[in-house]
Amino acid sequence: MPRRIFIGDIHGHYDGLKQLWELLAPDAEDQIYCVGDLIDRGPNSAAVVDFVRHHATNCVRGNHEQLILDAFVDGKVNLPTLHGWIYSGGQATLSSYGDCPETLEDHLTWIKQLPLYLDLGDLWLVHAGVNPALPLAQQTSYEMCWIRETFHSSPTPFFSDKLIITGHTITFTLPSVEPGQLAAGCGWIDIDTGVYHPRSGWLTALDWDHRQVYQVNVFDRQQRIRSWSEAVTQLDPALIKPRLRPAPSRALV
Repeated sequence: MPRRIFIGDIHGHYDGLKQLWELLAPDAEDQIYCVGDLIDRGPNSAAVVDFVRHHATNCVRGNHEQLILDAFVDGKVNLPTLHGWIYSGGQATLSSYGDCPETLEDHLTWIKQLPLYLDLGDLWLVHAGVNPALPLAQQTSYEMCWIRETFHSSPTPFFSDKLIITGHTITFTLPSVEPGQLAAGCGWIDIDTGVYHPRSGWLTALDWDHRQVYQVNVFDRQQRIRSWSEAVTQLDPALIKPRLRPAPSRALV
């Protein structure tokens, strides 16, 4: 049976992605999707983008993809937004391209066409989430790339017939979630286990159809395969309190 596999935020960790791919051992019929934030913070964003564009089935746009698109408009540096991207890990991404501006330009063209969401029937893939107070037609790139607690704290699912799969919010920042655990709420599951963060280092892939979780740690190269019941922490939305946050242009995680 073909697998639908979802990979959490990679953030430039190419070696971790390759190790995770080997652990998954996908065949030609498997469908592998990425939840965005391929780039920034980690050491080799250029290689991650190149690998994902040639090997994954599809990928949605993350807030870090949006940041780099805002930093380069029509092939030119946009100074008002460049600083926010650099502050959010963009310097590591620039370094990974070295003296290859043509490769960066090519990758920016590919990133620009990434969808904000993917509707897979029973599953709905988006980087950050949706605003539960707005109908789907009114959701913008801000909600889909940046939203956090307003989405996580909703006591009712956004869809009655679909599970939303996200990244963006490192799971251990949510109440009672340990590093390396996935987090699930009302109608959603978050698979960003904080690959770049010193408290975690875990990069995660979720095989939804077999309810298995594949993980590698980029710091000590541990790897493991766990069941859904072992790997997922179910959250009470009442424990998640919305917080005020600065505007995206001022650089965020």
